[in-house]
Amino acid sequence: MSAPVITGVGVVAPNGLDREAWWQATLDGKSGLGRISRFDPSRYPVQVAGEATGFDPAEHAPQRLVSETDAMTQYAFAAANEALADAAVVPEEFADLDMAVITANSSGGVEFGQRELQKLYSEGPQAVGAYMSIAWFYAATTGQLSIRHGMRGPCGVLCSEQAGGLDVLAQSRRVLAKGTRLVVSGGTDASLSPYGLVCQLSNGRLSEDPRPDRAFVPFDRDAAGYVPGEGGAILVLEHREDARDRGVGRLYAELAGYAATFDPRPGSGRPPGLRRAAELALAEAGLAASDVDVVFADGYGVPELDRQEAEAITAVFGPYAVPVTVPKTMTGRLYAGGAPLDVAAAVLALRDQVVPPSVNVRPDPAHRLDVVDRARETRLRSALVLSRGYGGFNAAVVLRSV
Repeated sequence: MSAPVITGVGVVAPNGLDREAWWQATLDGKSGLGRISRFDPSRYPVQVAGEATGFDPAEHAPQRLVSETDAMTQYAFAAANEALADAAVVPEEFADLDMAVITANSSGGVEFGQRELQKLYSEGPQAVGAYMSIAWFYAATTGQLSIRHGMRGPCGVLCSEQAGGLDVLAQSRRVLAKGTRLVVSGGTDASLSPYGLVCQLSNGRLSEDPRPDRAFVPFDRDAAGYVPGEGGAILVLEHREDARDRGVGRLYAELAGYAATFDPRPGSGRPPGLRRAAELALAEAGLAASDVDVVFADGYGVPELDRQEAEAITAVFGPYAVPVTVPKTMTGRLYAGGAPLDVAAAVLALRDQVVPPSVNVRPDPAHRLDVVDRARETRLRSALVLSRGYGGFNAAVVLRSV
């Protein structure tokens, strides 16, 4: 079998609640960042986030499932519905063991968990709902999608923060190689509750700038951290031959290469692992650096981490040698949903032959990067997506047009 291909894409993001609305907003440079409205953020140092405003879970799942699940899973219901329809997948036409669900998660169902814990403290244990036992759990999204769509193949969840959104694509590739016909993969996260925000503050990397247009500006001289966001993307992966046999007319892209590395122990004097991940992914894809037409950068927005990523990119490609973009400047970092959303952006960029912009960024010349600041039409054949997770996780994926 050849390398797997992506045949379906579904999206829920702060600047668009479905694939095409989000993609058009992204190309237009329309940001979804704003002052947090879910709760009063005035007592918190972080004021800005990317909220999926206007999302109605009842439009995408029965009320019974809505009441049993956290927002992270409700976003996945919507994105999975869209991805499966996009890929023309009718689950009833597959054997249940031929389909799998492998998602990434980082935050867990913090909003659901906070609500139930507040009931526990104020009303007692009898007020806590039974679904507290599963709705908060990292694997809840995988389990709910598996049950809802009758997908009983080798399912799982990976928790390597933002890098997990690429790691699940590699795991999907492994199970496809072992005989599974189709995998629903990607990730969604929803961490915007008071409890969730306080948990995030502990890493010391969130931006405290209250201006939505300046709070998250990776590779900028004024970068001072990132802002959180919610949502993500769900993708359908399958073998090219199986997709053709099903009559799928459009294949978005081939998953041509992947690699993961870990950063060394602090103080070891060894370099970060992101460059190595990029080099290994390119080698697996059989591509030279000059074959890559665009890099979707991780774009942390933390000065030291931006410097490390810029050095990795210029070491692989050379200064100003490849267009670099960070569309998450319009959504915030979505944790496990962020890298799948970058993959969605990459495959749509390959489809439409246009590089989406990074907004509000005034690139620091010291980084020597060609940061795309407005949609750029150009010939695109392959894309490199980079992702890093808190704790030293690095991942890279090469996508190639088919």
